[in-house]
Amino acid sequence: MGALLESAFAIRRFWGDRRWPPPFPLLIVVLFLFSAIFGPLLAPHSPTEGTLAKRLLPPVGLDGAEADYILGTDGQGRDILSRLIHGARITLLVSVAGIAVTSVLGTVIGLLAGFLGGWADFIAMRVVDVSLSIPGMLIAVLLAAVFGASATNVTIVIVIVLWPDYARLVRGETLALREQDYVALARVAGCSNMTIMRRHILPNLVPSVLVLASLHVGLAIVLEASLSFLGVGVPPPSSSWGLLINEGRGVLERAWWVSMLPGLVIALTVISLNMLGDWTRDRLDPTLRQL
Repeated sequence: MGALLESAFAIRRFWGDRRWPPPFPLLIVVLFLFSAIFGPLLAPHSPTEGTLAKRLLPPVGLDGAEADYILGTDGQGRDILSRLIHGARITLLVSVAGIAVTSVLGTVIGLLAGFLGGWADFIAMRVVDVSLSIPGMLIAVLLAAVFGASATNVTIVIVIVLWPDYARLVRGETLALREQDYVALARVAGCSNMTIMRRHILPNLVPSVLVLASLHVGLAIVLEASLSFLGVGVPPPSSSWGLLINEGRGVLERAWWVSMLPGLVIALTVISLNMLGDWTRDRLDPTLRQL
């Protein structure tokens, strides 16, 4: 009995140790990444081809289910599990591309504004204010009307919506870092502004940018799903998670799984990413790490 209690306490200490990522969110994120990378090998059926004779089959465990379609089928007889797996790749590509461009753009603008000050700071912050005042959904509708719905439009919307957060964060930290003694010594040593920013300030900004990026991945997934749901994001017959939810609206009363399962996948993935983002912040922030 004592050994069993000791094992239980050891497991509890391990799960509660902030040095290690939370296991359940980590498992969800690993499954998401694994599905996105190896989707074509894992999917049991084609994500775009279906059989009308198999339309609206329920998930396994419900009356009328078939073992070949574990999560059921949609209104066109397509396997929902296969579409979810392929949708993970689209979601990952759009989210990662959007966050990568956003973080680089926002970091460069914030670094220049905070370090140079003066007119550069004033103009950059006014551009930030203007960007924050423009609804991202309006931009998506305009892009879809001009160029048509596409994954590129979703990436552009993610960049426009999120880059001001990076610019403001980096600017604030740069204002504090440029007053440090090592920056003054670098100036005395004859280092140029570009050298000081690249060698002495930018490395100190990386942890904060990484933390913000980890927290924004979940938001980017929600943005992509929202735009695809409204028809201004990833176009059919792609297997975007938001598009899957939209396709199940008309049959929600008699085939709830068509919309409910993609929504559940989005919720679990975003919550898990946010929890891992919180853990990353605790690990990279010296103050929180000491606590």
